[in-house]
Amino acid sequence: MNRQILHSIILISTVLLSFRVIADAPLDDELSQAMQLSPDVAKGEILFKENCSQCHGDDGWGTTDGRFPQIAGQHNSVIIKQLADIRAGNRDNPEMYPFARESVLGGPQSISDVAAYISTLPMEPYPEYGESDDIENAERLYKEKCAACHGANGEGNALKFYPLIQGQHYEYLLRQLIWIRDGKRRNAYPEMMESVKTLSDTQFQALADYVSQLLPPDDKLAN
Repeated sequence: MNRQILHSIILISTVLLSFRVIADAPLDDELSQAMQLSPDVAKGEILFKENCSQCHGDDGWGTTDGRFPQIAGQHNSVIIKQLADIRAGNRDNPEMYPFARESVLGGPQSISDVAAYISTLPMEPYPEYGESDDIENAERLYKEKCAACHGANGEGNALKFYPLIQGQHYEYLLRQLIWIRDGKRRNAYPEMMESVKTLSDTQFQALADYVSQLLPPDDKLAN
């Protein structure tokens, strides 16, 4: 091959790769960096109390009205992913963004620290349930639509960034399901959007009620 043509191909490939890296940098850099760092849980506790506890509570249990989710006991990889998504503009959360931005929370090390601390918090033993009278059908729906990713008991998958959803407050689960179906939660996995796109609000109510009643193991629960 002509040396000049080969040089041109290499140059074009380099430019195109640079564009892709630049486009992905805000999320990929922080996510990958934070995942590779060794967290300092003690520093994470300080960051949590300064930036997270006002909304999620000192115990990380959130609020039963669903405005703020329970985050206690969540996989640290999931917390890292969500913080990185919010900071990169891939998830809309105007209430959380002021506390999550780098100038307030800190860089990737701080993300790693606070996520590690949150994952150690014992979970709320009595989350808010719904009032569905169709739990049997909801269990079938869960196994059909959710279990492959979120696990048979809602335990999630830390390696794949699938959140633990067992014992989450009903109202929060319901709102997120509706937002994902309607495209309002932009960082939802395409597979989940496809899976729930045909479900009705009534089915979501039953599904959210069922998931809220999935019990975490005893060692994750507060006494």
